[in-house]
Amino acid sequence: MSKSTRPDRVAVIDIGKTNAKVVVIDTGSGEEIASKKQANPVLRDGIYPHYDVEMLWRFILSTLQRFGQKPGFDAISITTHGASAALLDGNGDLAMPVLDYEHSYPAAIEEAYHNIRPDFAESGSPQLPAGLNLGAQIHFQKTAFPNDFARVRSIVTYPQYWAGRLTGIRATETTSLGCHTDLWNPPRKSFSSLVERLGIETLMAPVRSAFDVLGTIHQSLAIETGLSPHMPVYCGIHDSNASLLPHLLRRDGDFSVVSTGTWVVNFAIGGAAGALDPIRDTLLNVDAFGRPVPSSRFMGGREYEMLAQQFGEAKDEAIDAALGGVVARGMMLLPSVVSGSGPFPDKTAQWLGDKNATAAERHAATSLYLALMTEFSLSLIGRKGPILVEGPFASNALYLKALAGFAETDVTAVEGSTGTSAGAALLTGIKPLAGRERHFTPHDIPGLTSYRNVWRGRLA
Repeated sequence: MSKSTRPDRVAVIDIGKTNAKVVVIDTGSGEEIASKKQANPVLRDGIYPHYDVEMLWRFILSTLQRFGQKPGFDAISITTHGASAALLDGNGDLAMPVLDYEHSYPAAIEEAYHNIRPDFAESGSPQLPAGLNLGAQIHFQKTAFPNDFARVRSIVTYPQYWAGRLTGIRATETTSLGCHTDLWNPPRKSFSSLVERLGIETLMAPVRSAFDVLGTIHQSLAIETGLSPHMPVYCGIHDSNASLLPHLLRRDGDFSVVSTGTWVVNFAIGGAAGALDPIRDTLLNVDAFGRPVPSSRFMGGREYEMLAQQFGEAKDEAIDAALGGVVARGMMLLPSVVSGSGPFPDKTAQWLGDKNATAAERHAATSLYLALMTEFSLSLIGRKGPILVEGPFASNALYLKALAGFAETDVTAVEGSTGTSAGAALLTGIKPLAGRERHFTPHDIPGLTSYRNVWRGRLA
């Protein structure tokens, strides 16, 4: 496929923290015409908890082989979660396992890292727990396992690890480097001072654009999978930035994007980059074009999953019917269900007014809680204009109505041709298509302003 040719179908390798999938996107309709999902568990053997990359690799190759036969595709793109890198030896194999970013380190190692990490003003990256700062992971690996680390010859960011396994070409990329790693200086568009302090300047693979064709697949893989040896593989992109990309290409002016999954990541286009509070999990992300974007986040998908398991199931009709009573009597959930990150990292979850509450009422109050957390996180980054929601929460009408009410602005749920996979497909040069949209106004649920004021007052 020449650079001027746009693919008809793109296979996207999409690796999230909880699940991995391979999808084929029809570039004419923007629809996923084939999809296969695989759980992404963390292995507890070895020197530290790590991802089962060999299982994922087998899944990726078998699915590419299957989808290459039907429905077929013309290009491969990649997106993965952030806060991960692969440390490679001289042969391009893993010198150390790919570390799970939720693993915590000994206190002495954490303290030593805090003494060398760059200031927020330089990196736009807040101090986060465990390995959510990628620099902390590399420092831990180098400090705790010096003999293993001595074998490292190259460090690649996680989407580019998979692109490298397909092509043999090593790279890093700015959306993954710019998502709270401590390793990147967003205003200067260069590595931060931490790279020198860690002594890894010569190990960092070359920085490439997410839009670059990194190469074509190995001849051996072409034979194994039956794919064309000329199949282009694009460099790849951090998943939340993949979700942002369709909106950057389609919209002008100020707006915010709420990308939902395990994390709820908020981007404020036209937001307040100079007023970020690192204590509240606000940060600068870097978009696919290398530009800093004021951002905030909390682990909303994980919180919802934890709470839903506690409550049990409830029918949507029952949850909708319970909403008015929940708001009227002030039943609410205070943060944080998952502590250590988000806008209230030091708060412990607490229910108010929940005596004898039904499962439906708890589900309704949880949607209000997630909307409150989203709205508050957006306020921290100076969001302006309408709010666009993509990912799983775009299907939660109660959450969307509540968010519109709390934020006092229009909210659009965008489904179909947005999300991480579709965003990664856009790296191939295809044009973004309008997804299915549902619109919500600030007036759908009465009483939300008072409800929000009470919630915020409890947290003051």
